[in-house]
Amino acid sequence: QVHVVESGGGLVQAGGSLRLSCAASGRTITNMGWFRQAPGKEREFVAAINWSGSTFYADSVKGRFTISRDNAKNTIYLQMNSLKPEDTAVYCCALRGGDSASYYVEEYDYWGQGTQVTVSS
Repeated sequence: QVHVVESGGGLVQAGGSLRLSCAASGRTITNMGWFRQAPGKEREFVAAINWSGSTFYADSVKGRFTISRDNAKNTIYLQMNSLKPEDTAVYCCALRGGDSASYYVEEYDYWGQGTQVTVSS
């Protein structure tokens, strides 16, 4: 059975930083993505990293967020800097098979429960 668990969320002031972690068990991480969902909004793509280490970012976070992976720990990370109030959301991690990461929610197979990130102004 595959489990995906996020951690590292919290409350931070605008301009601050947080580092999210996502650990998977039951399956080796291949292509992984971070998504977020704010109240009343659709879940949206944030960042992804594929099996070879190539990374992809939403325009809204490019230059501020960095996704990385530690294969030995079967874990990925999302370093979030220069946080803005509009970054406030539940951040979810997801895993997919295949040969590449994806921007699309429906193409991921396993999801974590999410971790809350709140950025105060």
